[in-house]
Formats: sequence, structure tokens, C-alpha cells
Amino acid sequence: MFMKTVDKTQLKDNLLELLQNVELEGEEIVVIEGNKPVARISPYRKSHSTAELFKTMRGKVRYFEDLTTPTTEEWQQV
Repeated sequence: MFMKTVDKTQLKDNLLELLQNVELEGEEIVVIEGNKPVARISPYRKSHSTAELFKTMRGKVRYFEDLTTPTTEEWQQV
């Protein structure tokens, strides 16, 4: 996938238009200085809940003991 790039001077001159394109099209823009990337502008995405992030792991994790058991004996106090 080709990512759109824009030079820093073009960014300064066309910021509002570029931000509108990112918002409407959902495409990221890489800001460059010369040929070196210096920043990335991407659409805001709402964070997912913990349940959504780990849904593919549901039912695949095994517990070998009660997770609520105190573990103070296992750790040395500093």
C-alpha cells in the first residue's frame, strides 16, 4: 500500500485541506523533510475495550492455580 507523503513546507501551506482529507478518506500522511520521514498524520481511532483487544485469546489461556491466591511468600520484600 502506498502512503501519501507531503513535505513540511507543503504541510504548512495546506494543513487544513490535508487534515480534511485524512478525516474523510481515512488515509495516513507521512510528513517528510527532504527524503527523511519526520511525522505521520493518521485518522483518530477510538480505543478498543480490553475484551475486544483480547477476544482472539478467549478460551486459549490456561490457569494452573487460583489467580487470587496471595503470593507474598514467593516474593522477597525489598
